[in-house]
Amino acid sequence: MKISELVSRTNVARETIHYYIREGVLAKPRKKGKNTADYDEGYIDQIRIIKGLQDNYYLPLSVIKKILKSQKKKSVLDQSTLWIHSEYSRPIDQLLSEVVEGREKFIELTGLDGRWVDQMESWGVLASQVRNGVKIYSRDDVVIGKLISDMGTSGFGSKEGYDPEELRRFVDFFRSVAKDWMIRYIEPSLEMATSEDFTAKGGQFTEMMSLFFYHAFRRIVREEFAKFLKNIAKD
Repeated sequence: MKISELVSRTNVARETIHYYIREGVLAKPRKKGKNTADYDEGYIDQIRIIKGLQDNYYLPLSVIKKILKSQKKKSVLDQSTLWIHSEYSRPIDQLLSEVVEGREKFIELTGLDGRWVDQMESWGVLASQVRNGVKIYSRDDVVIGKLISDMGTSGFGSKEGYDPEELRRFVDFFRSVAKDWMIRYIEPSLEMATSEDFTAKGGQFTEMMSLFFYHAFRRIVREEFAKFLKNIAKD
């Protein structure tokens, strides 16, 4: 692709991209002519990573350059997911407001099309509340909305054959698990702890189980993906 398309798809200025190249953070593109260069799809992910590490972790280019160099020694899978972690595992998020007020603000922050916001709310994937006539979205909803938006722009949308209703099925499954926990573990312990202790313990348990789900699902998918690739190689 030409640099004009790269600028459009990354929202990073031409001068900034040239600066990254001069500093050695981005590799020099392949020359097609005296004044023309060709940028492949890999540049999009690389720029996303650089911007994510700059904007979310406030790292200087010298440190980012070392991070990207170390990534080259890792698997293709780990390299391809670095930009996601740099974007969504942001320490600064812990200091931001817990809620976003208004549907339009939510759409602006997430990049999610309004029609999909309505659809995801009807499925329970997003769960806004109404306060003084204004829709309120939690920080978790904002992250979920951004992920859904990025899934579409990364080639994992309905146009590519992915069924968005899978997200509804995941949410329904998690809701059934959560309800089961309430009955099996939460209700029996109500009389055994003060309100403050109970709330604190509940919060800790929620975060622990959230991390468990994340890492368990991530590991299992990676294992199955590796088996899939191995079977293809045999054929």
